Amino acid sequence: MSREELLEQLKAKRTKCIVYTRVMGYHRPVESFNVGKLGEHRERVQFIEKCSCK
Repeated sequence: MSREELLEQLKAKRTKCIVYTRVMGYHRPVESFNVGKLGEHRERVQFIEKCSCK
């Protein structure tokens, strides 16, 4: 079964996921960004902070 067929079968069970990001000290949904800000958001590099528990 292809990915598209699987997504079509499960379409009724899916819900919209709203992604928030911190902008200038407060949280905003990414879907409200204009074209320039949305492109800038997509170019951001994600990182995982290493634990300094020792």
